[in-house]
Amino acid sequence: MPTYETLPRFSTDLNRLTPAQRQRFRQAVTAFVHDLRTGGRIRAGLRVKNVSGFPGIYELTWSMGTGTAGRATWQYGAALYPGAPHVIWRRIGTHDILTAP
Repeated sequence: MPTYETLPRFSTDLNRLTPAQRQRFRQAVTAFVHDLRTGGRIRAGLRVKNVSGFPGIYELTWSMGTGTAGRATWQYGAALYPGAPHVIWRRIGTHDILTAP
């Protein structure tokens, strides 16, 4: 089972999202966690990729409904349990978060 933690900036960003945007993020995370659990590749629909210029930091993208796509940045941390990935959530919002992921 994957584990996670959030940085304070992530929590601040998350509180700025609308309830509908937070719900869409939770749906994306459900799919993301499923992919991590099964040990397979992360599905293409989540558009996970490296953040340019920030080695080891990734972005996950999903639809936030109308307007720009939602993004969350994250990195892998040290595993808390053998064989279980540990995700550190860094930022969440729109494309603007990529200037300081």
